[in-house]
Amino acid sequence: MYYSDKTIVYFDGNFLKAKEAGMDLYGQSLHYGYSVFEGIKSYRTDHGTKIFKAEEHYERLKRSAELMHIPFDYTVSQLTDITYELLERNGFSDAYIRPLVTCSPNMSLSKGQKSYLSLLAWEWSNGYLADKMKIMTSTFQRPNPKAFKIEAKVGGHYVNSILACQDAKDKGYDEALLLDENGNVAESSGANVFYEKDGTLFTPAKGNILPGITRQTVFEICSQLHIPVKETFFKPEEMRGADAAFFCGTAAEIVALDSLDDVPFTKNWKDTESEKVQQAYLKRVRVLSL
Repeated sequence: MYYSDKTIVYFDGNFLKAKEAGMDLYGQSLHYGYSVFEGIKSYRTDHGTKIFKAEEHYERLKRSAELMHIPFDYTVSQLTDITYELLERNGFSDAYIRPLVTCSPNMSLSKGQKSYLSLLAWEWSNGYLADKMKIMTSTFQRPNPKAFKIEAKVGGHYVNSILACQDAKDKGYDEALLLDENGNVAESSGANVFYEKDGTLFTPAKGNILPGITRQTVFEICSQLHIPVKETFFKPEEMRGADAAFFCGTAAEIVALDSLDDVPFTKNWKDTESEKVQQAYLKRVRVLSL
């Protein structure tokens, strides 16, 4: 699914075939999840292949490394140029891009002494999720912000995501909705969440979430479309039975939700403000001709 004999990746300063790349078995990243990463998408547009919000993604990657005390000296410009070259070498336009920063051999619980940059990409023309998802309130909480740097995109954090997502699937749902330690809605296993009521969108406030780049794009779109949006803390019972709801993230894009805990969202998706945001997002990432 992700690579073939011809796929090219970037690793530690070189372009090489994916099957030739390797990982140090004594690295902290493998043993402890001590790594940072990004999920980025590129699109075939009217103006050629374009990476959506490359600067924002790579600024966050650098910030994540800084928060985790991982040395990382690439500039945003360098990272962007390498990524475009990677896409060109593979002949990709609609693609998912995974930058990953791992650490050198170190079995101790101390900060990284050296890091390695890997850049991977594979063709991906649609999100990993599908519209009208049935979701459940998870028994797994998001990590406590006093225990982790929640605003950093860290490999180890996603063990929590795997547990919550698989638990939901085992129970017959498409995805999980996780709460914070205070019982407020936080996010899904890998995406931010919005719900709509009486023409206003609501989304969890910062503090217990990864503030996503797609989430920020939704704010920008709402401003342009004059759709009110509020960042606030709320319980799952406030969200159940609302007019509409959606997950958003780089891979997912904007995905309509069907129900929460078997309680349907009540309004026809085509008649919602959320659907307007979804369509505006699709147009924005592709810069489509009218």
